[in-house]
Amino acid sequence: MPSVSPVPPSSRDAVVVALRAAGCVFAEDEAELILTTARTPAEAAAMVERRVAGLPLELVVGWAEFRGLRITVDLGVFVPRRRTEFLVEQALARAPGARVVVDLCCGSGAVGAALAAGLGRVELHAADIDPAAVRCARGNVAAAGGHVHQGDLFEALPAGLRGRVGILAANVPYVPSDEIGLLPPEARAHEPLVALDGGADGLDVLRRVAAEAPRWLAPGGCVLVETSRHQAPTALDAFERGGLTAHLAVSEELYAHVVIGVAP
Repeated sequence: MPSVSPVPPSSRDAVVVALRAAGCVFAEDEAELILTTARTPAEAAAMVERRVAGLPLELVVGWAEFRGLRITVDLGVFVPRRRTEFLVEQALARAPGARVVVDLCCGSGAVGAALAAGLGRVELHAADIDPAAVRCARGNVAAAGGHVHQGDLFEALPAGLRGRVGILAANVPYVPSDEIGLLPPEARAHEPLVALDGGADGLDVLRRVAAEAPRWLAPGGCVLVETSRHQAPTALDAFERGGLTAHLAVSEELYAHVVIGVAP
């Protein structure tokens, strides 16, 4: 993070006060990020106003950090979570030699970009049903030569990928429909419902991925999906029913639960 801000220290103190009054727990850190991102005092003031109004910090500054990468995020696009870094770590550990990577339900493309950064030269494809996500992801995977496709899950992917995918990362929506209202206001108000709502038990999209993934994976290829602790047993069963060898990886620190399925 840059150490020089175009905004005088007195304004920095005022920003911290404004953010703290709005309920921002990490007001000092947020103020630093806003003031080092803004190019002018007027732009900083506008950012503070948007943050105080409840816009997620990442959407205020226009980017999110994900595994050391600066991922561009736009209004109406799902903001990558730090816990999802665990999914990337598990994929890299499981298939360090993968050369064909798919980021399904890609949102901003953060997972695909991070996998490409960790693996080196890969054939990267990302897909999302949301046009806003597709536009955002194209910019984030461009440096890796990634291709982004719009459509419903596997329908979006080129048929030539069947049987070739070494890593299939699918950060599917997994919030049960009747629990959407319990999410933090930042998510409910500013992120697309299609990226959050996983159906009655939260596992509708996961089941679809588990059923079709084996046809796209290379022999020994893996599919990784984030879920919750209480959903994990059902998710594991869905993977095994699809013909995959499945296990659960857990990070207590990040409160992350990733179901991993490996093709025969």
